[in-house]
Amino acid sequence: MDIRQLEYFLAIVDSGGFNRAATTLYVSQPSLSQAIRALERDLGSELFHRIGRRAVLTEAGRALIEPARTAVRSLETARASVASVHELRSGRLDVASMPSQAVEPLTTLIRAFSSRYPQVVVAVKAVFTTRDVIEAVRTGTVELGLFAATGGLPEKEVASLSLGRQRFVLLVPPGDPLAARRSVSGEELAGRRLIVGQPGTGMRAYVDALHEQGVDFTVAAEIEHRVALLPLVLAGVGLAVVTESWRGLARQAGASVLDITPETALQVGLVSRRGLLSPAAAAFLDTARTTRPPSS
Repeated sequence: MDIRQLEYFLAIVDSGGFNRAATTLYVSQPSLSQAIRALERDLGSELFHRIGRRAVLTEAGRALIEPARTAVRSLETARASVASVHELRSGRLDVASMPSQAVEPLTTLIRAFSSRYPQVVVAVKAVFTTRDVIEAVRTGTVELGLFAATGGLPEKEVASLSLGRQRFVLLVPPGDPLAARRSVSGEELAGRRLIVGQPGTGMRAYVDALHEQGVDFTVAAEIEHRVALLPLVLAGVGLAVVTESWRGLARQAGASVLDITPETALQVGLVSRRGLLSPAAAAFLDTARTTRPPSS
């Protein structure tokens, strides 16, 4: 077994098949297939069921994913540690982020990090729940994860750095009767049409809690593609409860942003795996410790 075989194995897992993995890796499919067969012989077990052009993981294949990611990530960390002698003049940092926190504070963090290390590529993976962020970091899919949650910071499986709190606000389109207001109570959303996130997200949990408290609203749209949220509000489809990370962007686009009373907020944090980090990940954490979040 060698690291190249594990990298090929993970490429097939992540791309969903041999053809796409070969294209991603810039190798021929026969070479890729030969490397995987050699790995399977070495392990004494098939890793994929070949069904037409599809590659479906066997039980042994699923068991290999996490150890393979750990091994590949450890090698990348070792390589990056050597490269750090050259002051992070190149490299890549993988970060997972929930959608609203990708607006802020991730924008501010990447701007500060890139100004110091302009040759390091920050690759952001979209995830939708706190559990997804922790799992991506824990399994080595990414090195760092940005999340927001109602509870405290996770500490058992990962290391956490607090980045403060984000309160919930209401996005309102121009011309709406609420547009001239500075704040609104949760009860005043009764009878309104709301754009909500998918189950498991903070914004969805907040509006679900309002409904359980007897606030009767209509769900106008349930959306995973957070990039469409602000256009839907501006188009008058409905109002949206989001975190205040959206405040600046929404105002620039022409929406009104109202504080919701009483104040309810999420804890924002940056998580990393325990143990040795790559120089890029360590530098990003240092950047996060010293970078002030944007003012509301």
